Amino acid sequence: MQRVPILKLGDVLIVSIQIDLEDQSVLALQEDLADAVVQHGAKGVIIDITAVEIVDSFIGRMLATIASMCGMLDAQTVVVGMRPAVAITLVELGLSLGGVRTALNLEKGVALLDHIRSATP
Repeated sequence: MQRVPILKLGDVLIVSIQIDLEDQSVLALQEDLADAVVQHGAKGVIIDITAVEIVDSFIGRMLATIASMCGMLDAQTVVVGMRPAVAITLVELGLSLGGVRTALNLEKGVALLDHIRSATP
């Protein structure tokens, strides 16, 4: 099973998903990310799904779960790089991804995190 790398940039963690996600790798990512948020005291998490071509209901729920989990650990989450086909699939599956902020690309995701954090006292 391949692990998804988690990169640190200041107090932001960047997760770039470059592999096909299977159930076990998704569960490992959740654990690894929770540990990394606590270990580094991260205030933001960016999940880049640019390379993800297919999303099923499990992966859709995983994104919402990760955002919720990071929020409980005091880190804001932004998902970037969602392809139109992935967005359509998520809507067709009835997954609204409540609480998950999105941005078109990594640059806009970083700007969104900066905006969110500057607006929060």
